[in-house]
Amino acid sequence: MDEKKEKSGLKEFFSLGEVFGYFFRKEDPNQKKDLNLRMMHGINKFAIIAFLLGMIYFIIKKTLLQ
Repeated sequence: MDEKKEKSGLKEFFSLGEVFGYFFRKEDPNQKKDLNLRMMHGINKFAIIAFLLGMIYFIIKKTLLQ
C-alpha cells in the first residue's frame, strides 16, 4: 500500500499539467487590467521557458556528449 502511495506521489511530483495550464489558460474577464501583473506573468513565463531549456540542455550534455 505504501508503494502505491509513493508511485502516485512521484507521478504528482513530475506532473506538468500546472505548467502547461499556466501558458494556455483563458484570460479572466473579471480581473482588472494591470500592467504590473501582466509584466510579472510575462517574466514568469520567460523564466519557466529558460529553466526548461536549460534542463534539456543539461540532460543532453550529460547523456549524449559523454
